[in-house]
Amino acid sequence: MASAEFAINNKTHSTTKMTPFMANYSRELRMGIDLRRKEKIEKATEFAERMRKVQEEAGVALEKAQEEIK
Repeated sequence: MASAEFAINNKTHSTTKMTPFMANYSRELRMGIDLRRKEKIEKATEFAERMRKVQEEAGVALEKAQEEIK
């Protein structure tokens, strides 16, 4: 069951042009653990801003799709 959930969360949606995981968490879904990652922990405000931008992009894509359907 976990593999089905992973597949759904990692598939780009045709309307939003992003994965559900990206829309929810503003980052791509990682496979496995990479202990050599050199990413810094981002500040909460930076994360919130990145989330706002991703959600805004998804909203624009959904509005465009709604207009096309009309």
